[in-house]
Amino acid sequence: MASGVGSGLRNGPANGMGGTLGGTLGGTLGSVLGQSALSSVRPLALRAAADQRRHRRVAVALLGRYMLADRQEYPCQTVDMSPGGVRLICAVGGEVGERIVIYLEHVGRIEGTISRLLPDGVAVAISATARKRDKIASQLTWLANRAVLGLPEDRRHERVVPRQALTTLRLEGGREVAARIVDISLSGAALACETELPLDTGLVIGRTPARVVRQFKGGVAVEFRLPLSPDRFDENLVL
Repeated sequence: MASGVGSGLRNGPANGMGGTLGGTLGGTLGSVLGQSALSSVRPLALRAAADQRRHRRVAVALLGRYMLADRQEYPCQTVDMSPGGVRLICAVGGEVGERIVIYLEHVGRIEGTISRLLPDGVAVAISATARKRDKIASQLTWLANRAVLGLPEDRRHERVVPRQALTTLRLEGGREVAARIVDISLSGAALACETELPLDTGLVIGRTPARVVRQFKGGVAVEFRLPLSPDRFDENLVL
């Protein structure tokens, strides 16, 4: 089943949807708005149809937070997602075309723009490189098949509690902050510290570059710039 979902995420449904969607939109909008309005709407409709052909959405409920252009942070939950877009349930919708940064469990940070305002949230068009889209597709494949394959409901990577938990965070500009490592995975760590660190703050943990991707009471979660090597991943790990 995993291979079927994975190929679907990358290839999407058959090309016939483009004709059906284009015809429906053309007939309805043409009668209501007239040909001049239709000519301006048609390119958007065609782009939407093309996006649906490329990416099949997966129904998945992931908790997260998002940040709008005003730099304010709000909680959210996904309804469905593809490598090209995500639908969110959220209280603050922003504006169509507004830039949005989202942090989702299991997926991490994604960026995009608000494409539609919905009664209970927003639809977001994801801005990402082909490599990032492939990574999202792999993550969604795993999430979609987790229950079927009997995989545990865990984070992206196994986590360990290091023997050497006390560390120093070096921030940009040379400032140093004392911290305690709560746990570590191949992709990031949870840190307890008294200093409030804004999202996306760059720092170095020991000798390992990272950035803040989530805040929680009494600390932050960070994502490493490069994943750790599995060969040295155990409780004796020193960052």
